[in-house]
Amino acid sequence: MITIIQMSLFPPVPGPQGRRAAVLSAILAGVMTMVTPAPGADPADDTDMPVAKATFAGGCFWCTEAVYAEIKGVKSVTSGYIGGKVPNPTYKQVCTGLTGHAEAVEIEYDPTLVPYEKLLEVFFSTHDPTTLNRQGADAGTQYRSGVFYHDQAQKETAEQVIAKLDASKVFPKRIVTEVTEASRFYPAEDYHQNYFALNPLQPYCQAAVAPKVAKVRKVFKDLLKE
Repeated sequence: MITIIQMSLFPPVPGPQGRRAAVLSAILAGVMTMVTPAPGADPADDTDMPVAKATFAGGCFWCTEAVYAEIKGVKSVTSGYIGGKVPNPTYKQVCTGLTGHAEAVEIEYDPTLVPYEKLLEVFFSTHDPTTLNRQGADAGTQYRSGVFYHDQAQKETAEQVIAKLDASKVFPKRIVTEVTEASRFYPAEDYHQNYFALNPLQPYCQAAVAPKVAKVRKVFKDLLKE
């Protein structure tokens, strides 16, 4: 069951409030491999734009979905389940923690508009990657932090970012985010899709989702959809 609780996006750390965001941005800039449009491509015409996939687990998928729905270049965000052993799991089954699945989102995005590194920056800025099988009061393996990579480049980038974040001590504890090859992703039930947009006044959304969306709108203004 999802517990309703007001929680900060990160545990407190000493120093200016914006230090973590600044350090994280600098680290990501160091591993940036921005994909540029092909010569002659018209950015206004997205019919021929490439589509890549990214899959992240950062606790309750209502939060993660709402965050990435704000980002330019993101074509779709689907809430669902990944990393388990039971085929076609239901939400009720996943909530037991016995199927092995994590609540996750599968993102389809245009890498010419938003590179994978920026998606990672948003990911590590909007959940706590240092708590094992937990986000706030939501506890269980289904709430674990995970990057599920779709190719070797994503794997290496995620591992490099985590190593640099740990070395820079951006978080007060070591990162426990798993970096695992993406297995089959099972979309969640229809009522979970686009949940925050459809239920903004729901108590959990007000307590947990809204603050994360507000943070993204404040910290990542350059990444927001118009």
